[in-house]
Amino acid sequence: MNWIQQHARSIIFLIATLVVAGIVSTFNLPVALFPQVDFPRIRVNVDSGDRPAEQMLIEVTYKLEDAVRALPGIQGIRSTTSRGSAELSVNFAWGTDTVSALLQVQSAINNILPTLPTGTTFNAQRMSPTVFPVIGFSLTSPTRSLTELRDIAYYQLRPLLSTVTGTASVAVQGGDIEEFRVTVDPAKLQALNLTLGDIAKAVSAANVLVAVGRIEDHDKLYLSVSDTRFADLNQIATAVVRAGPNGVVLLGDLAKIERSTQPQWIAVTADGKKAVLFQVYQQPNGNTVQISTDVKALLAQEKARLPADVQIKSWYDQSELIMSSENSTRDAVLVGVGLAAVILFLFLRNWKITLIATLAVPAALGATMVLLNVLHMSLNIMTLGGMAAAVGLIIDDAIVVVEHIMRRLGSGQGTERERILQASREVAGPLTGSSAATIVIFLPLAFLSGVTGAFFKALSLTMASSLLISYLIALMVLPILASRLLKRGDAERLEKVGGLMERIHRGYSRCVHWLLRHAWLVVLGIVPILALGYFASKQVQSGFMPLMDEGGFILDYRSAPGTSLAETNRLLGQVEKIIQSIPEVDTYSRRTGTGLGGGLSEANSGDFFIRLKPPPRRVIDEVMNEVRNRVQETVPGLQIETAQLMEDLIGDLTSVPQPIEIKLFCENQTILEQAAKKVQLAIEKVNGVVGVKSGIVLAGDALQIEIDRVQAALEGVDPDAITTALNAALSGSVTTSIQQGPKLVGVRVWLPKDTRANIDVIGDLRLRAPDGHLFPLKRVAQLIPAIGQPEIARENLKRMVGVTGRLSGRDLGSTVAEIQSTVLAKPGFLPAGVTYQLGGLYQQQQIAFRGLTVVLLAAVVLVFLLLLFLYESFKVAFALLAMPLLAVPCVYVGLWLTGTEFNITSNMGMTMIVGIVTEVAIFYFSEFRDGTEGEEGDNRYVSAGINRMRPIAMTTFAAILALAPLAFGIGQGSAMLQPLAIAIISGLIVQMPLVLIVLPGLLRLLRVGNPKAA
Repeated sequence: MNWIQQHARSIIFLIATLVVAGIVSTFNLPVALFPQVDFPRIRVNVDSGDRPAEQMLIEVTYKLEDAVRALPGIQGIRSTTSRGSAELSVNFAWGTDTVSALLQVQSAINNILPTLPTGTTFNAQRMSPTVFPVIGFSLTSPTRSLTELRDIAYYQLRPLLSTVTGTASVAVQGGDIEEFRVTVDPAKLQALNLTLGDIAKAVSAANVLVAVGRIEDHDKLYLSVSDTRFADLNQIATAVVRAGPNGVVLLGDLAKIERSTQPQWIAVTADGKKAVLFQVYQQPNGNTVQISTDVKALLAQEKARLPADVQIKSWYDQSELIMSSENSTRDAVLVGVGLAAVILFLFLRNWKITLIATLAVPAALGATMVLLNVLHMSLNIMTLGGMAAAVGLIIDDAIVVVEHIMRRLGSGQGTERERILQASREVAGPLTGSSAATIVIFLPLAFLSGVTGAFFKALSLTMASSLLISYLIALMVLPILASRLLKRGDAERLEKVGGLMERIHRGYSRCVHWLLRHAWLVVLGIVPILALGYFASKQVQSGFMPLMDEGGFILDYRSAPGTSLAETNRLLGQVEKIIQSIPEVDTYSRRTGTGLGGGLSEANSGDFFIRLKPPPRRVIDEVMNEVRNRVQETVPGLQIETAQLMEDLIGDLTSVPQPIEIKLFCENQTILEQAAKKVQLAIEKVNGVVGVKSGIVLAGDALQIEIDRVQAALEGVDPDAITTALNAALSGSVTTSIQQGPKLVGVRVWLPKDTRANIDVIGDLRLRAPDGHLFPLKRVAQLIPAIGQPEIARENLKRMVGVTGRLSGRDLGSTVAEIQSTVLAKPGFLPAGVTYQLGGLYQQQQIAFRGLTVVLLAAVVLVFLLLLFLYESFKVAFALLAMPLLAVPCVYVGLWLTGTEFNITSNMGMTMIVGIVTEVAIFYFSEFRDGTEGEEGDNRYVSAGINRMRPIAMTTFAAILALAPLAFGIGQGSAMLQPLAIAIISGLIVQMPLVLIVLPGLLRLLRVGNPKAA
């Protein structure tokens, strides 16, 4: 302590520098919604043309699974196979280098790519929170075409926004892609004895740009280029189709040439209008708020260069939620510090003492900001929440030191400076032990994996750093400030005990003396605490992660299999009217045939993102329920489900998008589908379960064209030639492209629409044999409409169907428990050969709870080891550890009384209580062991309690009030840490009676009465 006083100026200057550096770091740290986490999952999308799902499974999916399964570190593979496409979710162990994992997956697939059907392509992607956009905009115009809007978004805005620092990519969805359409007259084609292939070759041959050699002439080198490119629409018509003695036939003689657009099987709208969407994705370490600010600034500048009738509107902005959460957390810290300061002033009645203790908070938080900067972390919900939750514990350390200094300053010996130094020495040991008891709690969290570890390691690291810095400030800085600011008179006024405190002390003395004479009653008193905690634990609802009002939500939809894009749009028009009638809705965007998070999609499925107006308004759950109920009542042809973006994001990142998932396994697809429908009907009746899906996803209907090989041979053609001719007739042939400014516009050769309008017309489609004669398609083939095949899902090489559901007004744990007991556990409910597993977010919850239980047990063991190290007495260590273990049941009581779910956040709060209550118990025992000389027997227990009563009361009330803003969930985004605050406060409420009443009785019962023996 003398050394600290000798270097007081340098220590104070260091702390002041850290505070300033912390303020500067606040502006330099990247700001994001979540900590940067690489989920150990690689998603692979495979396209292999158009082929039935079963054939796709055998020819592609099986081979991909076998190739990827051999990679080291694989935890599981999940696949979904549809017509000509497949999606693989390759899960690795947590902590895997996802860049290396991505390269391994790509390498394994590339090795077998030659064995897959010709034309098979794949795209592999790492999964992280950045797979969803951070900001999205819509482009609409009352006069301009979707082609023009897409060109503006793609060629003007996309390159501009890609320059923003931290931007990974800018994606454009919707709009039409321009192309030139060559519609050939079938009659003229027949009269000239030509085929569509002949026309396509002629168009391609007429549009050429080829380097043909180099020429040296007059000391110069020339590159010779043959350039016969089309410059515009009119020149396409001049392409020569046939030339001979009778003249030439031009393309314009037998075809209509016009500007058109590529066939589109997706639709995009915004606020009920056809639109083009563009959305910005950030790099893993990008600053979301800065990206959003820069993007908006660039768009504001670019607005002047856009056509006046083009409107840009933001339909999603993640930075708004981040800033609201940051402001809420900042307000929670300020309000918490203010309330704690009020408590200190009421107890200490001295503004100088209050100021000294309160200054520890900005000093500790500022230094923590610097540490976050050094560790390349970001400001997000978890790090900010960690600092907010740490405020009460920082205040605790300051109170303990300042209160002990004041006590010794008023009653010690020597000069004022010597008394303060002596008090600092006395408190250093207990302060070190108590701080270690709190910080050691966070060590097991470093080994926590899964979603819990991914998100809460940042919180635990922030809190541990804050508490460590707080300990150093309390040990080194506060005594320096006290020696400069406090005088003996301040302490003497503080030590004057009023009539109320005298009565409290007398009552406490009588109570403890009586309890010590009947110490066995302590055991009886513990029983009701444990019984009440057990009862409360059975009543508390359980969930996964806290749900917070994010200001917007996702509405996923799917119409009946095979529904056309036009019919799906008609149904969605009714949904849009419902959304527009909800007063809380600010804006929305809609995607059909694609989705916000990517993945397999058909023309009958897609999603909305609905953005709500800022508060005050109804809570988001009420709005979601109203939208879901009204759509289900008025649009019966549509299956929908709603979820907030974070829930949807975590589901996509972990490949378990729904809270409830019952995975059924059986190799017989028919039995599997029957079981899935049976389970669906059963769990739909369970209270609180909504949006139940059987997991049987049918692809769109198909027209099977079965070619008769014998009949084809009689016509002089082979099946491959017929297939090629059908492809040209039904899909057209993009045979060349023409440069138009910054883009290449394709030229598609096609037949008129009325020749391919329906099945009957296609049957009459005229095909040409090599000898020139024509014959209808129906002469060599049967046209059979086929109902869409179901997608085939597999998990770990076993065929699987996942029956899924979401929740409304009920917790996850009790709902799944009821499903298990009333549905799945019924004898004979599932057919023979069908097994099941519970997946979804429930599975993630159970994994998280198991991990946090291990963390809690490890924390208890570490705290016991620390106590044993400090006192080398099993009796003392057991008695002190019993206090936090008795506080844990009271956490369940607090959650039950407040209606708070037991989830991973409240579980962490329970774990932290072990360290917090142990800290107070250590100070009591240190006072008991090193108390007033000459006091023996029961008086020593009582004196220790009276001496510690004021600091325990101050630390308890100050910590509770510091956490109160978080506990009340004030502000957007605060709901994430609300259960943690409620759990900690529940334990804090009982720590004072436990330590001051139960602990003396337990120590007496264990015969820990001789300080020397202790």
